[in-house]
Amino acid sequence: MKYENNNTSINFSRRALLKGTLAAGSVATLSFQNLTAAEEAPQAKLKKGDVILFQGDSITDAGRRKNDLEPNTGMGKGYAAMLAGDILSDYPDLGLKFYNRGISGNKVPDLAARWDKDAIKLKPTIISIMIGINDLWHTVAFGRKYKATVKDYDAGYRKLLDKSLKELPGVCIVVCEPFELRKWKEFDPYREVAKKVADDYKLTFVPFHSAFIKAAEIGGTNGKYWAWDGIHPSVAGHNLMRKVWRKAVGI
Repeated sequence: MKYENNNTSINFSRRALLKGTLAAGSVATLSFQNLTAAEEAPQAKLKKGDVILFQGDSITDAGRRKNDLEPNTGMGKGYAAMLAGDILSDYPDLGLKFYNRGISGNKVPDLAARWDKDAIKLKPTIISIMIGINDLWHTVAFGRKYKATVKDYDAGYRKLLDKSLKELPGVCIVVCEPFELRKWKEFDPYREVAKKVADDYKLTFVPFHSAFIKAAEIGGTNGKYWAWDGIHPSVAGHNLMRKVWRKAVGI
């Protein structure tokens, strides 16, 4: 590559530049392709008038305005808002409607309790579900008042999917892998349930956890760079989610 400025000419050798960068200990560019393994799953196809709903806990909520129930507004500051903006700008002619109905602290039974109002009633053609971290966390926090197990998480998730598929024929459901960077071994079964549920129902699966783990190992970053408390994503973390979601879902 050659750069010319006034009468000065500087030649850059790609090999020398790479060697010098590594020798200097510079942070390598994060390769998105290295973060996401190809998933064998059906991918969504956008149609005119599609309604895309994001459901989940605080990670999806991301400070959204709860009193703003109109489509494409009140989306919060996280990956759901980033995705809505990204896709709306790519497909301005489709008249797409995006909703964010994530609520901080929610678990699977909380979703079930409000599913008619916050999901079925909106008649979504695509539902993205991100749930699971509180289903474990609330069993070890807040005086251990929540007594459910991973089996309850599994059963409750399946009931939610059964209801959605029955009442919304043809709906595309996206199962998002719950994640954490605190290295809780107790959380592994919950992630495995999400993957098994997606496989059993032949739904699209978004591998968030593996993407975050790989990201934290690349380029000299750490978990806090991607999720400031090991659970809630930073701005970089939410943008990573945006990229991983679009790649997995295919829109």
